[in-house]
Amino acid sequence: MVSIQTEREDKFDVDSDFILPSDEQLIPKGGSAETSEVELVSTYFDTEDLDLLQRGITLRRRRGDADTGWHAKVPADKARTEIRLPLGSGEDASVPDELAGLLVGVSLGKPLGPVATLTSVRRVHVLADQDGDVVAELADDSVSVDLAGAEGHTWREVEVELGPAGSESVLERVGKTLKAAGARPGSHPSKFHRAVRSSTEPVHTGTVGVVADYLNEQTQAIFAGDVYLRRGMDPIHPTRVAIRRYRSTLRVFGDMFDEGRASVLDAELSWYAGLLGEVRDRQVQRARFADSLSELPDYLVLGPVAARIENDLLAEQLRFRAAVATEIDGERYRALLHELAEWARGLPLAPGASKLDDDDLDALARKAGKKASKRVAAATSSAEEEALHRARKAGKRARYAAELVKPVIGKKEAKARIGRYTNVQEILGEHQDAVVAAATLLQLGRKAGVTPGENGFTFGLLYAQEVHAAAAARAAMTAADS
Repeated sequence: MVSIQTEREDKFDVDSDFILPSDEQLIPKGGSAETSEVELVSTYFDTEDLDLLQRGITLRRRRGDADTGWHAKVPADKARTEIRLPLGSGEDASVPDELAGLLVGVSLGKPLGPVATLTSVRRVHVLADQDGDVVAELADDSVSVDLAGAEGHTWREVEVELGPAGSESVLERVGKTLKAAGARPGSHPSKFHRAVRSSTEPVHTGTVGVVADYLNEQTQAIFAGDVYLRRGMDPIHPTRVAIRRYRSTLRVFGDMFDEGRASVLDAELSWYAGLLGEVRDRQVQRARFADSLSELPDYLVLGPVAARIENDLLAEQLRFRAAVATEIDGERYRALLHELAEWARGLPLAPGASKLDDDDLDALARKAGKKASKRVAAATSSAEEEALHRARKAGKRARYAAELVKPVIGKKEAKARIGRYTNVQEILGEHQDAVVAAATLLQLGRKAGVTPGENGFTFGLLYAQEVHAAAAARAAMTAADS
């Protein structure tokens, strides 16, 4: 049976003669530490083209400690989600069907086989607070590699994983202690990545590499969303955000890419985002309406209003979610994943794109900012819904462009730009949500008004609130733009 857990850990590179700080330096005040040693043997599986690794995902078969079993590690914001399956009986080393099914999108349908076996002599330090609750586990690993078809190598590294009673401050404090002793932030996201590092060198460097890195982050999020969807989880929102960032890059920095390839990819990403958007819209509206209802006094809630909202919107959400489940096994979606993988292997650049420098990149990002400002000004003067919607999209593109050029313009300038356009995005996002919500409430109220035992009165109140919220957002945008 598959189980899932979220893990948060920091990795550090250390020299072979690195002296680990004492337990007293690592544990919280009044805490304790327990130390043990174990030998771990982990066989990593991937396609011949290392498709999983390219997406930031690892699949291993581990033996040697309490973590014995199959583990698929998938990126999840600042942490990772680990999908686990028992090792099973016998010596069968083929990937279990259940895991292979979850990873069929990431693997692009290619067979998964063993790529490398890593043996780690691990010295584990379990750090507990004064109540005996585990705040972190520190693993000091000496690793040797048996790499299929290549010469293996060895290294030493330290990992610090957050425990059940731990917090980000624990990781920060332990990390500072390790760095003071000579440890360096890990240069590889996983041991497997380090083992096959010669196969994962970046295709693009320099200015083009900045764009490639940003797009690859979005590709990883989209592929991670694929795994979570197949697991029955809810990655709808982060997947849509990654798609928006990717499409924004295609638009703002479009001069860099082959126009035909970029146009087709943009259209297919838009199609997929639309499928996910139908699910997300119902999720947002259910939460929004539940909050609005909870703020009304009971005497203004006439009839089974909450039931009508929940039953209708949940039914629609489930129907669209089923449509997504069907499409991710379809040819069109598989073709989209293949195209994203091709772009990750090497961007289809327009002639001369490789000659662009950092100033050229920033110029394109600034152009997106100017466009957003013009659209906001035009929208606030006209107050037309379509103009406001266009301004919101332009604001998003300017924000994502500022994110992309952060390595070029520096953290301070990037933060200022991102903050400016995030404000535009949030205000106009509230306007868009209110407009869509009002339209939905009008439909629900009409149904309730002609259904025995129901009443359209409360829907009218909620509708009026959304109309007011939209007007307030327009006023806020005008004030912010003045």
